[in-house]
Amino acid sequence: MKHDERTGLLFAIAGFSLLSCGDAVVKTMTGEWSPLAVAALRFTIGAVGLAALLGVREGTQAFRPRSWRLQIARGVCLGISTLFFFSAVFLMPLAEATALVFLAPIFVGLLSGPLLGEKVTRATWTASIFAFAGVLIILRPNVAELGWAAFLPVAAAVFFALMVIANRASAGQGSALSMQALLACVAAPVLVLAAATGHLTGAPFLAVSTPDWTIVARCAVVALTASTAHWLIYLGTTRAGASTIAPTSYVQLLVVGAIGWLFFDEFPDAATWLGAAIIVAAGLYLWRQGAAAKSDVAIDRSA
Repeated sequence: MKHDERTGLLFAIAGFSLLSCGDAVVKTMTGEWSPLAVAALRFTIGAVGLAALLGVREGTQAFRPRSWRLQIARGVCLGISTLFFFSAVFLMPLAEATALVFLAPIFVGLLSGPLLGEKVTRATWTASIFAFAGVLIILRPNVAELGWAAFLPVAAAVFFALMVIANRASAGQGSALSMQALLACVAAPVLVLAAATGHLTGAPFLAVSTPDWTIVARCAVVALTASTAHWLIYLGTTRAGASTIAPTSYVQLLVVGAIGWLFFDEFPDAATWLGAAIIVAAGLYLWRQGAAAKSDVAIDRSA
């Protein structure tokens, strides 16, 4: 393995692991504040920081993308995905919520057909069937305990997949920093509105009071770790390539499993590990089929 590729993989593993650490910090706020308010404050801090950095590095022109519709679509989808995921983290074991979010690549494959005009391959349908079998295994005990709330991570995966598809459609509209900053700047007000709406419902779980300074500090930590993680993943992608680092995202399952056990007294049962393994296998199968197809195209073009 080349030195650059090995370094890229290490960057990616560090980035995905750091994302899981941020999710664990979110979970520490369970019962202390509304999950929607936590998401809103985290993204507001991130948006302010990224916008300031973008303004210094690229100037005001970086805030004028060619298509605001796509940027709004990206931010709205990320905002909705985040509010679903943060709510799930508050209600479910960390490893189970994270495992279900890994349905996102499957949804990307399924939704790319109707939304981007791409062909939905047999491999996508096969991977989807197995992935949803894994979902049923994980959800079975949670549905009995939580009801419809158990499907929050699945909803998060759907909207994350929609954001990825919008990312594809907006490729080339700006630098990596500008795309990340615009994403946060749109997602933040969406989440603020969601937090305000949740408070007005009167539900105790969604009530927004003046936060303790530790909550503000933890939200700032999550914003910082998330931005750093995305930067590390970006560095990994530039050195090793997106297709090479894609499987390293599954290191998050190991990290959240360890964190949940050490800090939250959560140890996934055999059914959860089995369901997660099926979802991961389906994702890896889909990734390998996609990599093989790209290789065949490259060979055909060089012939």
